[in-house]
Amino acid sequence: MGSPEEARVRLPQLRLDELLEELQARLDAARGTRDRVHSLLEAVLSVGRELDLEQALRSIVEAAAVLVDAEYAALGVIGPDGKRLSAFHTVGVSEEQIARIGPYPEGHGILGELIHHPAPLRLAKISEHSASYGFPPHHPPMNTFLGVPIRVRDQIFGNLYLTEKRGGAQFDEEDVSVTLTLAVAAGVAIDNARLYAESRLRERWLRANAEIVHRLMAGGERAEVLGLIAEQAREITGAALAVVAMPMEGTDALSVELALGREADALQGLVLPMDGTLIGEAFSGATAVTSADVTHDERVSAGPPRFSGLGPAVAVPVGTGDSVRGVLLLVREAGHTAFTEREIDLLRGFAAQAAIAMELAERRLEAEEVAVLKDRDRIARDLHDLAIQRLFATGMTLQSAGRFIEHAEASERVARAVDDLDETIKIIRSTIFGLRTRDGGEGSGLRARAVRVVGEAAPVVGFAPSVRMEGLLDTDVPKETADNVVAVLSEALTNIARHARADRAEVVLATDGREVRLSVTDNGVGIPPDGRRSGLRNMAERAEHLGGRLELAEPADGGTSLMWRVPVRKV
Repeated sequence: MGSPEEARVRLPQLRLDELLEELQARLDAARGTRDRVHSLLEAVLSVGRELDLEQALRSIVEAAAVLVDAEYAALGVIGPDGKRLSAFHTVGVSEEQIARIGPYPEGHGILGELIHHPAPLRLAKISEHSASYGFPPHHPPMNTFLGVPIRVRDQIFGNLYLTEKRGGAQFDEEDVSVTLTLAVAAGVAIDNARLYAESRLRERWLRANAEIVHRLMAGGERAEVLGLIAEQAREITGAALAVVAMPMEGTDALSVELALGREADALQGLVLPMDGTLIGEAFSGATAVTSADVTHDERVSAGPPRFSGLGPAVAVPVGTGDSVRGVLLLVREAGHTAFTEREIDLLRGFAAQAAIAMELAERRLEAEEVAVLKDRDRIARDLHDLAIQRLFATGMTLQSAGRFIEHAEASERVARAVDDLDETIKIIRSTIFGLRTRDGGEGSGLRARAVRVVGEAAPVVGFAPSVRMEGLLDTDVPKETADNVVAVLSEALTNIARHARADRAEVVLATDGREVRLSVTDNGVGIPPDGRRSGLRNMAERAEHLGGRLELAEPADGGTSLMWRVPVRKV
C-alpha cells in the first residue's frame, strides 16, 4: 500500500488524463464537424451543377444519404394536385427489390404526413407513429426516420425521406440541420433545372414553328404540313397519339384528317360532332380542353373502343378567336402524367403560330391565283380582240374570193378552209369561256351529304352513330354513285331505327379511287329470318345497277354488319 504522498501524485495525473481525453474528444468532434461541413459544401456544389432535372433529383437523394449516414433515402415529388406523390427517386433499394415490392407509394401514411404538414419529422421508430400502417410485402425493415420538405421558391416541390441510420444510431438535431441545409440548396438546384428545361422546351417549340413556316412558304402540301404539326407536337410533349381534326364544309362536324401513333388507324377519317366531344368542345370554344383519362371519358370514348392503353389528353385549337382552323389532340399512354398548365400554354402558342403560318401561306396562294386569273383575262382579251378578229377577217376574205374561182376543186378547198376557220373560231371562243370561268358554286360533296344524313338520323335511332370517312370521296365519286350512296345510308339507318333495337352503330364510308365502300354496323338484335326485306332488296338493286354488290353479316358479338360496295365508274 503506497504512502499518502504517492496518492497525491497519482490524482493530478488522473485528472490530466481526463482532460486530455476530453480535449481529444472535442478535437475529434471539431474534425468531424469540419469534415461534415466540407461534405455538405461538396454536396451543395455537386447538386447545384446539375441542369438536368432527373439527374439533379438523383444527386440530391444520394447526397442526403451520405451526409446523414442513412442506409435508405428517397425523394418524393408532389403531384399537381398537391395531395399525392407523382414521382419517386430512391437510394439503397435494388431494382429487383422495387419490382417485388410493387408500385411506388403515392403519399399515404408517414410519407403523406410531410405532404399535409411540411415540416421536419424525426422518428425513433416509424411503427409507433399514429400515421404508420406498415410496409407492403418484400419491403426492407425500417425503424429510424427523418423527413424534410424541399421548397422551390414558395412552393413545396417534394420531400426527402431518410431511414435506418447506420450503426443502429438515431437521427439527431445535427442531422436535421444538415438535411435542411441540403434541402435549401436542392430547392435552388431544382428551380434552375426547371428553368433550364423550360428554356430548352421553348427553343424546341420555336424550331418546330420555324420548320412549319419554312415548309408552308416553300409550297408544301396541306397534308404534309398537318403531318409535320402533329409529329412535332407528339415528339415534344411525349404523347403516344396525335390527331388533327378539321371542320367539314357545309356541316356542323369535324373530320379526323390525320392521326399518328398508337391507335391511329382506328381514328383516321373519323367524323366527330361538335356537341358532346372533346375535340368539338375545343373547336367551338376556341380553348384548350383536357381529359384525365380518354378511355373513361364519354366525350372521347363514345362508340366502339378506340383508345386502349391511353390516358391523359389535351385538345387545343389551331388558331384563336373566330379564326380557328382545326383542333390538335394529343394523348399520352395510360399511367403517364397529365398535361400541365405550362405545357398547355406552350402547346397553345405553337398551335396559334402554326395557324398564322397557314393563313399567310393561303394568302400567298390566293395572291398567286389572282395573278393567274388576271393573266387569263388578258390572254382571253387578246384572243378575242386579236386572234378571232383576224381569223374572222381571213375567213370573210376567202369566202369572197371563192366566188371568183372557176376551178371546182379549188373552190371546194377554199370553202373547206372557211369552214375550218369557223370551227377554229368556235374552239377559241370555248377556250376564252374556260379561261374566264372561275371555280364557283361550292356545291354539296358526298362527305357533307353523308354527315347530314347521319345527323338527321340520330334523333330517330336514339343515339349518334359513329362516322369514319377515307379517301377522295368528293372528287373521285361521280354524282350518280354519290346519290346512291346517300340513299343506301339513309335506308340502312332507318332499318336500324325500326328493327335493330341497337344502342351503338358505326358508319364507314371509303374509296380507294376504284371502289366505293359503305359499311354500316350495329349491335342490335340482327335481321330476323321472317322479317321484311324490301329495304335490303332496294339496296341490293342499287348496287347491282352500278355493277357492285350488297353483303350482310352477323358479327361475333351480335348485331348486323352491312357492306355496300360499287365501282367508282359504272361497269
